[in-house]
Amino acid sequence: MKTKKELRFILLMSCLVLCLSTACSTRVDAVGSVEPVDSYATIHGKLDRPVRGTWVWDTTQIRNNAQDILTFAKANNINTIYLQMNRDIKIPEYKNFIRLARGQNIAVDIMDGRSAWGLTESREQIASFMDWIEAYQAQALANEKFAGIHLDIEPHVHPQWKINQASVITQWQGNVNYIVDRAARMKMPVAADLPFWLDNYKIPGSTMAVSSWMIRKFDSITIMAYRDTAAAIYNVAKDELIDAASVGKKISIAVETKQSKEGDFITFYEEGDAYMEEQLKLVEKMASAHTSFNGFSVHEYSSWKTLRK
Repeated sequence: MKTKKELRFILLMSCLVLCLSTACSTRVDAVGSVEPVDSYATIHGKLDRPVRGTWVWDTTQIRNNAQDILTFAKANNINTIYLQMNRDIKIPEYKNFIRLARGQNIAVDIMDGRSAWGLTESREQIASFMDWIEAYQAQALANEKFAGIHLDIEPHVHPQWKINQASVITQWQGNVNYIVDRAARMKMPVAADLPFWLDNYKIPGSTMAVSSWMIRKFDSITIMAYRDTAAAIYNVAKDELIDAASVGKKISIAVETKQSKEGDFITFYEEGDAYMEEQLKLVEKMASAHTSFNGFSVHEYSSWKTLRK
């Protein structure tokens, strides 16, 4: 029979083990409260939070202007950067940038794509892109890894779209299946940019909209709702928000800041930053009615940075 002293010691050790166990699965936020941490999120830099993202197309900027990007990100509450893959950038430069970003709680997704990636003939290029990601992730430390894969393919601007649309859609599906399967093996989430009007087109031999197929295939979608008023942005994104909610997927609503030849109503280039933020707050009130709504992405870093204040 154990003595009281032995029992007290066992009780103390049990409490210590329990406390250590709890500490491993929680984190303390800025105000001192404790909340769970998902192990995948901890490794890959993606926390359960609405997206506030932007695209960085000129990857050379992480070489000399990394701190400028991150200072801008902090000032504008950016928590996700879509960084285009550029083979001219050395691996240590990617690692350094991601470490710095992670230090500010910013996720960095590797991003690429072009209209030709909608065609089967581009599969070799796509495979090379996926090979590069796989090799990078395998040698990177936890705080140097990309959080996910972000695609900007847009085959609707390829000349073949006008010639044989059904064939392009079918080829696009094949390439998407290939990318998603490889991403799953790497345990990386994969997202894609889609125009809001893609629901006007059907999967060949089916009544399903192309946008619906893509929403179901990808982990999340960034819907390019390029308009410059809250009502217009919400109205063009609403159908995709409803569709995504029905299958438990997430939608980030994207807006434009670059000057556009399609018309002033496409972009916030003319109105400036303060007006854009006002409109996004109004969109958030409307879009939050949908469980699929997952924040905003602003296209893109360079033009957003120079947007009239």
